[in-house]
Amino acid sequence: MPLSEHEQRLLEQMERALYAEDPTFANNLRTTTAGRGSRGKAAMGVLAIFAGMGLVIAGVATMIIALGVVGFVVMLLGAAVTYSAFRAPVVITDSAEGASAKPAAKAKQAKPGFMDRMEERWRERNGE
Repeated sequence: MPLSEHEQRLLEQMERALYAEDPTFANNLRTTTAGRGSRGKAAMGVLAIFAGMGLVIAGVATMIIALGVVGFVVMLLGAAVTYSAFRAPVVITDSAEGASAKPAAKAKQAKPGFMDRMEERWRERNGE
């Protein structure tokens, strides 16, 4: 069922408000990643971790130190590949109005922290 005109306007208004309040979060929601590529990369990383564990165990069982070291390196590489598959890409898209978005580093500097917002709310409640 398609949205009515009123619902579409409300949705666009909510999207603009979200983007104005937290542009980094809004960009993360808008960013589309290649899910298959990331899942495949993560699966390869996990398989490399298991293969590295197998090499380490084989190195301990056969008392071949070089085999254990190679297994450990394979495990580290597999962990790095898996980590990179789950890390979100940094892609900043344009907003609905066509204006460029701020980079994430500048957005963090301009945005007050959690404690600052809580202190402001406390002051508002106490009438300060």
